[in-house]
Amino acid sequence: MIILAATPIGNLGDASTRLREALEAATVIASEDTRVTQRLIAALGIANRPRLIALHEHNERQKADELVELAREHDLLVLSDAGMPTVSDPGFPLVAAAAAAGVLVTVIPGPSAVVTALAVSGLPTDRFAFEGFLPRKAGERSRRLTELAGDRRTLVFFEGPSRLASSLEALAEAFGAERPAAVCRELTKLHEEVRRGGLGELAEWAAGGVRGEIVIVVGGAGETSVDPEGALERVLGLAASGTRLKDAAALVAAETGLGKRDLYEAALAHRQRPVE
Repeated sequence: MIILAATPIGNLGDASTRLREALEAATVIASEDTRVTQRLIAALGIANRPRLIALHEHNERQKADELVELAREHDLLVLSDAGMPTVSDPGFPLVAAAAAAGVLVTVIPGPSAVVTALAVSGLPTDRFAFEGFLPRKAGERSRRLTELAGDRRTLVFFEGPSRLASSLEALAEAFGAERPAAVCRELTKLHEEVRRGGLGELAEWAAGGVRGEIVIVVGGAGETSVDPEGALERVLGLAASGTRLKDAAALVAAETGLGKRDLYEAALAHRQRPVE
């Protein structure tokens, strides 16, 4: 069978008894970074020295069929560097190939940065969506956020320290500076920090530089009374800052429930008015 095993996201004490037993018994391990796995095995005092196979984003589709065949004969333990394999980490193509081939897949549950951040964020947990990393290119990121602006679920994102400030600024522009959010840094580690506030406030804080592994949790779009004039002003403001007019109209439509076409045409008409 294939065994997906969650590993600690920072605190070694979170390694479960089942994970330790699986590492002791494993003959073959497919891991995101074999060096990280070797360090984990050593840190946990595991005497076993299994065969290690690299399984990462650059080779997982090519390796999937080979590993599925291997799992017909041996239990294959699958690890990512931290947290649960397949969750913004390698493993999905392997699981899909195993399911199609009728090879059993099971799980050793454990730490997850997504659920940990959600739990401590202070934001609603009854409905949420994990969005992984935002696109690096500004245009692609803007389009993604336009799609998400009206989502009423709590949203969870991963982000690197060098991009945190720019991502929070983009979120504040797309969702509004007052949208509640939490930046969760170094979860389960010695310097764990959870900073809560509006997206605009958090963007200002992050501009000073932030280190560590980061998860951003953002509150969903709330019920608001709609002000058509204010909505039109927001469309024009977004367009003035560089957002395409159609994208700006779509974003504000998602936020307010107003018609995208109506907002777009109103903005066009406003632009065509003679200057007095």
